[in-house]
Amino acid sequence: MTNWPVAQTNSVQRLRALAAGVSGADVTERVLDASVDDVWAVLADFEHGFTLVQPDMRQVRVEARDQETVTLLARSHYGMRARLHGVVRPGYCWLQSRLLLVAMAAAPEPGGGTRVALTGGVRVPGRAAIVPVGVRREALVSLDRLARVLDSSS
Repeated sequence: MTNWPVAQTNSVQRLRALAAGVSGADVTERVLDASVDDVWAVLADFEHGFTLVQPDMRQVRVEARDQETVTLLARSHYGMRARLHGVVRPGYCWLQSRLLLVAMAAAPEPGGGTRVALTGGVRVPGRAAIVPVGVRREALVSLDRLARVLDSSS
């Protein structure tokens, strides 16, 4: 059986597919006039760039990293703490703690630029669900911040 079809997805499509299985997850996307490498350099720099983009992240420390897995210790502006664990690949990241979900992806956009997709929020313990309040608003703020960071570095 060597004639099985093979599905090819980019990072943004993968994030959309996984988020579709999480009740309350809202994927927010924007095309930015920057390369995937430049966008991902900011988003995957968890201790610096990531904290500039994510509205609620005051401080993030990489606790462990092994190839495609990472564990982060995060502190919010409100003093809450989370140990986020997940997968990080070029252009793709899915992180979860017991009470938090953060996912982001970046892929080249046909015609130029980079499509960035974000989702996340407060998780409902024991379920594939997040509390939908403020998810889209926070993602829009994150995308605005990302665009400003990229503009200031060019």
